[in-house]
Amino acid sequence: MKAGVILNSKTTIEFQGKPFTIECEDIFLREYLLEDLDAICKISHEPEIRHFLPGWDVSREQRREWLTDYEMPENRRFLQAVQDGGDVGQLRLRLAIVLKETGECIGWCNTGPKEELPPPNREIMYGISNRYYNKGYATQAVRALIRYLFRNTRERELNANRRCS
Repeated sequence: MKAGVILNSKTTIEFQGKPFTIECEDIFLREYLLEDLDAICKISHEPEIRHFLPGWDVSREQRREWLTDYEMPENRRFLQAVQDGGDVGQLRLRLAIVLKETGECIGWCNTGPKEELPPPNREIMYGISNRYYNKGYATQAVRALIRYLFRNTRERELNANRRCS
């Protein structure tokens, strides 16, 4: 994969020397950075997120540990696996949803195996701040990540499970 490979007229992949991003219309997806910590913590404590992800509303210190010790390193392994031929296996990719207009992290869009199902399986999951509901941002994020997975990895199937609050 090369930096700036155009997937379609609205989605670009960037890598090599700068954070991995996938461009969308109003947002972009970007691999987690330490600067996302406060936004992720805040969003994780919103009632709508806690309803579906009750174990995510941890302390800032715990979230920082997860971010630096697990999530960011696994993102690098996932992206390296893509560069090495696309076999991402059981690796996860966690991306911040960033509003282009302000640069604010407004949520996340992730992919990885669903532990409740037998392998091989892969799901897309997202969380977005309730301040940004009904603006199409989650739809843009999910579509872009699906497109990226199908074009750049060996993944050919995704699980789907829609739950509304």
